[in-house]
Parts: sequence; C-alpha cells; structure tokens
Amino acid sequence: MTVILVALGAALGAPLRYLVDRAMQARCGPAFPWGTLSVNVVGSLVLGVLIGGAAVGAVPGSLVALLGTGLCGALTTYSTFGYETVRLFEDGAHRYALINAGVSVGAALGAAFVGVTVAEAMWS
Repeated sequence: MTVILVALGAALGAPLRYLVDRAMQARCGPAFPWGTLSVNVVGSLVLGVLIGGAAVGAVPGSLVALLGTGLCGALTTYSTFGYETVRLFEDGAHRYALINAGVSVGAALGAAFVGVTVAEAMWS
C-alpha cells in the first residue's frame, strides 16, 4: 500500500514541478533557474511540516508517504539544481551560479526548518 501512495504522490509532484518551472520561466525569463529554486524551497517547507507533524504523532505515516516521499520527492529536484548551476557556470554566468548554489541550499534548509517549527507550534 505504501508504494502505491508514493507513486500517486510522485504522479502529482513531477507534473507540478514541470508546470511551475514553465510558469516561472515565462514570468521571469530563462537567465536564472527560478522554477527549480521555487519548487525546492516549497517542497522543503512542505516536507518540514509533514516531518515535524509526524514527529509528534499528528501526521500519519500514510500521509508522509503520499505527500512527503511521493509528492515532495518528485516536486523537488537536486539533480536539476546541480545541472542548472553547472550550466550557469559553463555559460559564463559565474555570479548567477554562485547565487543559485547559495540561495538554493540556504533557502531550502531555512524552509525545512520553518516547516518543522510551524508543525511543532501547531501540534505540540
């Protein structure tokens, strides 16, 4: 049953990532990977809330499998972040590459921390 929940969540997360990336590129242009940054930060926030809620027993394991492992796992993308950072560097956009690396890691970690903190405040 758990593998089906993970697959269902992933079936939603992957197309959602694609649509967010397309929308961000249409809005902000292709010079900086805003779409990947956005999905990684939002996914980290959602996963933080889920894991924080699960830690205090407020979020069931089935919901963590569906939304955490499935949805957030397919929504977020470390490989694309790495590829886009290398592409920026190889294209001579060194400043954008450094900004992408620093902001992506810092914002995703910060979002996860905020998510856990919010969950603890809500359910403790």
